[in-house]
Amino acid sequence: MVDEKHETEEGKLGLFGRINLFYRQVVAELRKVVWPTQKQLTTYTAVVFVFVGFIIAVVSILDVALTKIVFWIFG
Repeated sequence: MVDEKHETEEGKLGLFGRINLFYRQVVAELRKVVWPTQKQLTTYTAVVFVFVGFIIAVVSILDVALTKIVFWIFG
């Protein structure tokens, strides 16, 4: 649902007024964010690195296996 107040405000505002409104809305939304603690951030980062490493390993193993199968069939 569109907020009619902002819709009418935007119609009356110029370019800099709209930019200012956008900036204020962004700041208001960022204040609602629950930021992680340093310990949580470290944990999340480690989980991402482990997951990416696991996916790299799986793709590498599949690549080597499929390469050997293709060379065995064609080569």
